[in-house]
Amino acid sequence: MQTEQEPTPPPPSKLLVDLGPLGLFFATNYLKGIFWATGVFMIAVTAALLYSWKKDHKLPPMTVFTAVLVLVFGGLTIALQDETFIKVKVTLINALFAGILLAGLFTKKMFLKTAFGHAFQITEAGWRQLTLRWVVFFALMAGVNEAVWRNTTTDMWVNWKVFGQLGLTFLFLLAQVPLLQKYALEPEPARELD
Repeated sequence: MQTEQEPTPPPPSKLLVDLGPLGLFFATNYLKGIFWATGVFMIAVTAALLYSWKKDHKLPPMTVFTAVLVLVFGGLTIALQDETFIKVKVTLINALFAGILLAGLFTKKMFLKTAFGHAFQITEAGWRQLTLRWVVFFALMAGVNEAVWRNTTTDMWVNWKVFGQLGLTFLFLLAQVPLLQKYALEPEPARELD
């Protein structure tokens, strides 16, 4: 009898690639300021992309898109010595993700299903609900980022970006568990081999 394979958690190297650049950004900002932190962030994001390519020989499109924005807005931040660019990048990424997912809803293209269908087996109605929730979440995060960077110090914004945004994203992910359970597809019964 064949058993269904349990999904494995991401290896520590994946976690390091995903969160390492953010950690370096925070630490460098604390030690050297936003312009040094931006440069280190750009280098770390590039290194993470190269490592991912070398390890898996593929790059997720959203990761590449985010890295391109980091490099463009980070480059503008350093070249023009204006921290506004790196701060606005967070708003822009969140707003673009919300817009892309919303466009997918209207065109009946479930981009989340394309990206995460291997990890979650849920109904089409579930994918629509999950997509709508992510649209709202990304739009709210764009708005909160705008409010934070416009009304606080740069150090406070960095704290928000590293801890606040990451923490809220984690809580939002946890809040989606009931939806994933409600719309879960029944696993196909295992066929016995004769």
